[in-house]
Amino acid sequence: MRIALQVLVVLSSFFLVLLILMHKGKGGGLSDMFGGGVSSNLGGSSVAEKNLNRLTVIAGLIWIGAIVGLGLIARFSA
Repeated sequence: MRIALQVLVVLSSFFLVLLILMHKGKGGGLSDMFGGGVSSNLGGSSVAEKNLNRLTVIAGLIWIGAIVGLGLIARFSA
């Protein structure tokens, strides 16, 4: 069980980083420093951006759940 949770943490970490990097820059941060401020804002967020937000939240919850599971295993194992 511990190995499965560790693999889940690693995979969800990489997936979470990938999803976060796919988000559109909002401006005013490091994205402007590296050329992200050149793009124009075309109003509200698109359906793809909303789905990306949902996937990011789900991946974050999976990551948190796996971390909590690993902590519980470490706490209650001998």
